[in-house]
Amino acid sequence: MNRPTAYVGIHADIHGGMTDIGRMIRDAWVFGILPETETCEGWDLPKFDTLYGQVHEAWEPYGHLVSQLPADIRARHERIYNEAIKRARELGWSPELDDDD
Repeated sequence: MNRPTAYVGIHADIHGGMTDIGRMIRDAWVFGILPETETCEGWDLPKFDTLYGQVHEAWEPYGHLVSQLPADIRARHERIYNEAIKRARELGWSPELDDDD
């Protein structure tokens, strides 16, 4: 099976970007690692490996728990994820779907 070598971008990703890469991008937006205008379209996997490390490091002081985020970051997280969930549901995504669905 041929896999694409470049990412399609969060807005063109399946299920409205409700994928592991989509969540990583949104977390990067939450922490200000990437601007919210960055969709990562055209990125290759090594670039995502670097982003993963940055996002993981940003979460560490908060135990990777939204409830431990400072109020301003928690509010940004809530806004970004609420918008993403709304869009994904409009596109037919359901949180009950398996990764293979």
